[in-house]
Amino acid sequence: MSTDLSIIIVSYNARADLERCLESLHAAPPAAAHEIIVVDNASSDGSADAARRWPDVRVIETGSNLGFGRANNVGIRASSGRALLLLNSDTVVPAGAIDALLAELTKRPDVAVVGPRLVDGEGRAELSFGRMIGPLNEWRQKRLVRGHERRVPRISARVDQMTRREHAPDWVSGACLLVRRVDAEAAGLFDERYQLYTEDVDFCAAIRARGRTIRFTPAVEIVHLRGRSAASNPAATRDAYRQSRLAFYEKHLPFWAPLLRLYLRLVRSDK
Repeated sequence: MSTDLSIIIVSYNARADLERCLESLHAAPPAAAHEIIVVDNASSDGSADAARRWPDVRVIETGSNLGFGRANNVGIRASSGRALLLLNSDTVVPAGAIDALLAELTKRPDVAVVGPRLVDGEGRAELSFGRMIGPLNEWRQKRLVRGHERRVPRISARVDQMTRREHAPDWVSGACLLVRRVDAEAAGLFDERYQLYTEDVDFCAAIRARGRTIRFTPAVEIVHLRGRSAASNPAATRDAYRQSRLAFYEKHLPFWAPLLRLYLRLVRSDK
C-alpha cells in the first residue's frame, strides 16, 4: 500500500544526531501521509535501538557499512512513498519544511528533484548545489566552499547570495533531497560503486539525462550540522571520498581519470 512520502535516513555511528533529527520530525510532523525508515549501517553506538524508541520508525539494520548510496537504495526498495525524502541523520527539520518541499515538487510537473537551502547551526548557508563535476567546476566549487568555511567575507557574501536564488542547478545535496519515486526508479536509483560522496551528483545526472529537472528552492530551510558520521573515522572517510571521485571521473570524464589517479597517488605518497 503506497503513501504520499517516505522519509529515508541513513545512519552510521551518529546516535545523538539521529535522535535529534527524529525528534524534530516528531515535534512537527509533516501533514502529508508519511513513513520514516532508518537504515543503520552497522553502527556500534546503539543508533538502531535508539531509533526504535519511536514506534512509527521502521529500522533496517544492514549488518555492514554499505555506504550512503547503497544504504539509501535499501531504504528506497523497502519504502512505499510516491515521493522520497532522503535525509541525513545530522539534519534538523523545522516545522512545515517538508510540506513546503512537497508543494514545490507538486506544482512543477517537469521537476524530479527539489533541494532546500541548507544552513548550519548559526544559520550560515551551505553551498548545497552546483554544476556538473569537472576539473574547472570542481575547482570553482571548492574555492567557494573553502573560502566560506574560512569565513572570508567576500566569499561568504557570495555564497549567501547564491543560496537565496531559486534556480535549476545540475545537482543538489543528498543531505536533504526530495525526489519522485518514478524518477528515482527510472534513473536506476543510486549507483552503488560510490561508497561515500559524489553519489548525489551522479544520481542527479542520471535524472537530468532523462530530460527531467533538478530544482533548488531557498523558500525552504533545513539545518544541516554536517559530518558527524564522517568525523567518527576521518581516514576512512578521506579514502572513500577519493575513491568516489575516481569512480565518478572514470564514469563521466574518462579522459581525465588517469590524471586524477596519478594525482591521488602523488598525494598519498606525500604522507
